[in-house]
Amino acid sequence: MATESDEAGATCEAMALPTAARSGPVSHAVFQLTRLTRTVVATLLRPLGLYPGQELVMMYLWDRGPLRQTDLVRLTSSDAPTMTRMIQRLEHAGFVRRFPSPEDKRAHLIEATPASRGLRDQIEGVWREIEELTVGGLSEAERTTVLRVVQGLEHRLAGAAMGSAGRDLLNP
Repeated sequence: MATESDEAGATCEAMALPTAARSGPVSHAVFQLTRLTRTVVATLLRPLGLYPGQELVMMYLWDRGPLRQTDLVRLTSSDAPTMTRMIQRLEHAGFVRRFPSPEDKRAHLIEATPASRGLRDQIEGVWREIEELTVGGLSEAERTTVLRVVQGLEHRLAGAAMGSAGRDLLNP
């Protein structure tokens, strides 16, 4: 039978910094946090029949109305093949529909269907829960600091991904 001390030891061991990552402890921590967040989000979205990333697509469609697939790729920092699969799954579930763009007959727009409206409150609940799990024990000042630091890291990485020697690291 596992004890709390065994579980704490296993958690510390799982969080130990690999030797090769010692030159990048912050990057390693961000990577681990991202991986864990995605795992928890996947678990919370599963009862809704969604996969991570699909909720972001729905959020943008609800907020902005019909969008081109290329717009969704850019907004979600995704790639075209992944977005195609996401849209196909959402379309199959009845949450989105595709239709020809009135401005560009070569393009299609994607829009949220009325059937998706019920998902909105549930997705907001998932995001409230992940926020509580992530920063629930922090003061408002600490949350503000964490948000500022994380947004700064995101800005730095986005700049590096979009500009380094003409290479687009987000779309290899």
